Amino acid sequence: MTDGVDRAAAQAAGMDPDRLAALVDFLDRTYLASGKLPHMQLLLSRDEQPLVTVTRGAARASGEPLRADALYRIASMTKPVTSVAFMMLVEQGKVALDTPVTDVIPEFASLRVGLDGAALARPMLMVDLLRHTSGLTYGLQRRTPIDARYRALDLDEFQQKRTSDEFIADLATLPLEFSPGEQWNYSVSTDVLGVVVERLTGQDLESVFRDRIFGPLGMVDTTFMLPDAKADRMTDAWRLDETGAREVADIGARSGWRREGRFLSGGGGLVSGVADYHRFARMLLRGGELDGARLLRAETVAQMRRNHLPGGGDLASLSSAMFSEADYQGVGFGLGFAMELESQEYYWGGVFSTYFWIDPVERLIGIFMTQLLPSSAYPVRAQLRAGVREALVRRG
Repeated sequence: MTDGVDRAAAQAAGMDPDRLAALVDFLDRTYLASGKLPHMQLLLSRDEQPLVTVTRGAARASGEPLRADALYRIASMTKPVTSVAFMMLVEQGKVALDTPVTDVIPEFASLRVGLDGAALARPMLMVDLLRHTSGLTYGLQRRTPIDARYRALDLDEFQQKRTSDEFIADLATLPLEFSPGEQWNYSVSTDVLGVVVERLTGQDLESVFRDRIFGPLGMVDTTFMLPDAKADRMTDAWRLDETGAREVADIGARSGWRREGRFLSGGGGLVSGVADYHRFARMLLRGGELDGARLLRAETVAQMRRNHLPGGGDLASLSSAMFSEADYQGVGFGLGFAMELESQEYYWGGVFSTYFWIDPVERLIGIFMTQLLPSSAYPVRAQLRAGVREALVRRG
């Protein structure tokens, strides 16, 4: 078994190949050999040149080895894709960041705040959906009576059987946690943003993504509905039970991601692979363009990766969430993902422990795929980024 490090490419890119190999060995020992993770796939590139390519472990509980073209439930790594689709519409003049959400989602006109039904201090704006300051929540937060009502309605379930309009209608019956813009709370905001995209384009989200993002970028394996022809590439997914042991949560061969009639969740519904998501990340690193296909202007991508939290605060000062895919101290939030205020790295992950990050200064991209619920189980994401930073020899 090789360490997956292209030593010549790493040296040429200003990275220490021995330290990269040590990082891979650490991941192998700590997570694969220990059984903490069923498998892992890691791609690290600098200036878009792959330096580390690792594929390890078993794709299925039955023991089949993980394939390099494996497909994963990327969950909340769907959110940056939805955010890009929305910002494409902003560039086209169809909507703006300060457009009231009720201009497109009139069902929200009667929203109130809290169980006492207080009036909103100001309208919910599109920027609130992008940066999770809308006042919406997730049932998985398990913090308030309001998120309990989300759970009762299964509003953040992956396999919910709703149309987009039914999702909005049910959501509109529930109060907000706070008035828009006052706090940060990880939520179904990006699912609502996906419905905004559908209504503005007149297409379902699958068609919008295929025609405007996946097709132009050559992302041939990313989809909401896993096709039968690719079912053999879909991994199983595991969860930790109450004892901390792994158990199968979704079997790849008959995955729920093959069922028709599901809500197309702009916040968490996509299936993808390492190669495809690397192409998406390369487009962002290059300022909105890849291989001659321009999705966004460079200034729009720069705007997306800036901190848009009220007052320039960080998540630690503004968050009311129990759970998100980010740390909080020194972390801001832009238009679709979190960013480190000091390093400028921006990133997001999914609840099945998938993860990506982009360092625009060092021109690094990391894509990490595995399938374990919840993503908060282990500190592998922070360890990945720290190990990569330690391997930098030549700074950008």
